[in-house]
Amino acid sequence: MSEDTDVQLLLRIAGQDQRALRQFYERFHGVVYQFSMRTVANAADAAEVLNEVMLEVWRRAASFQGQSQVRTWLLSITRHKSIDLLRRKRPTELLDEASLDEGEEEASCPMSLAMELGQQGEQVRLCLDRLKDSHRQVVYLTFFEELSYPEIAEIMAIPNGTVKTRMLHAKQQLLQCLRRLLGGADT
Repeated sequence: MSEDTDVQLLLRIAGQDQRALRQFYERFHGVVYQFSMRTVANAADAAEVLNEVMLEVWRRAASFQGQSQVRTWLLSITRHKSIDLLRRKRPTELLDEASLDEGEEEASCPMSLAMELGQQGEQVRLCLDRLKDSHRQVVYLTFFEELSYPEIAEIMAIPNGTVKTRMLHAKQQLLQCLRRLLGGADT
């Protein structure tokens, strides 16, 4: 028996099939939890977001239009639920930065150098944790979920150019942080 596709699982969930929801959970709980952790930075909160996301999938499976991949749709829900949780916990804190200029070039920061410097996982994690939420999310979705900029733009509900700009700034900040931590000269 072949395994259901993501879309087939959503169709079964829309028909109130609890087994399909269990399969969907098994398939995606790690992705949802890890992405949420990048935003809420707390295991208990990420677990709460995971539960809220799966409940939302149960409720909204029939609303999936197929205009994106299921994972993109799911991570969009995850991002919104994560931000909602942070707003409930820290209502006075602004979570999203203002839109950035979209015309900046991405090539000014050599990622190969950042990767060379980043061989030490502890320092990389520390530098990732120092990024703004929006920058950390773009880095996570790009390098850990291997999503394209257009998919990330859809998940984060921002223009594609803003994704590129956030990635540029994130790479620059990571490079500077890694250079400081590893004792290199900051240029």
